[in-house]
Parts: sequence; structure tokens; C-alpha cells
Amino acid sequence: MRDSESARKSQDDAEVIADRLHSAAIHLLRRLRREDATSGLSAPRLSALSVIVFGGPLTLGELANAEQVRPPTMTRLVSALEDAGLVTREADPEDKRLTRIRATSKGRALLSRGRARRVAALTEEVRALASDERADLARALAILDEVIARLR
Repeated sequence: MRDSESARKSQDDAEVIADRLHSAAIHLLRRLRREDATSGLSAPRLSALSVIVFGGPLTLGELANAEQVRPPTMTRLVSALEDAGLVTREADPEDKRLTRIRATSKGRALLSRGRARRVAALTEEVRALASDERADLARALAILDEVIARLR
């Protein structure tokens, strides 16, 4: 095979792998999301809570931007989270005109329990693999970690 043909085939292989990886990631998250139903929160509320827990205290605008929704939509989501005792609003210590949204211990615990349920469901499936398949998956995950680090 000539160099240009080899490069084109390698490029095509990369695109096929990227497409399959993208699809697999979406399907995996959709299936694991079934575990979230027991939280009692809608997917948008869980997503916003996750951003708050892992992103630290955020302004409403920062949160709306992160979740790619308009501020009025985020105001409704945050109000519902606040009513449930999962987040609080606090004045920014640097700029009293700003309000930051912070997760409560109840919000962090709810998110932690949800993650534990998703990991437990996935653990069952990984345990069902043969040991050589688990080793292959571990090697693939190491490579995936490298790919993710380069996407940042």
C-alpha cells in the first residue's frame, strides 16, 4: 500500500473508531441514567446539581452557560433545587452584587448516592467479563484517559 493510501486508511480507521466511541459513550450514559430515577430529580436538575457540586459555587449565569440554557430556565431549576434543600444561594464575598449557588451537604450526598448506584450497575457488568476482557478494558480505559486529557 502506498503511503498516501496508508494514511487515508489510517484516517478512515480513526474516524470509525471515534464514531463508535462517541456512540458507545452516549449509550453507556443513557443506560446508566436509569439508576438516576430513584433520586427523585429530573435529568436537568441532576445535571445542574452535578455542575454545582463539581464546579464549586457558581453564579446563575455561569451555571446557565455550563448547562447551555437561558438564565430564566436556570433560575427555575435552581429554585427547585433550593426548595429541596440541595443548594443554597450566598452573597459573593468579593462582590456583594453577585449571588453564588453552592451545593448543600444533602445535595452532595444525593449526587454521591446516584454515582454509587451507577458504578454498582456497571460493576456487575464488568464482573461478568472474562479476566482477559477486563484486562483489555483496563488498557483501553488508560488510552481513553489520554485521549480525554488531550481534548481539554
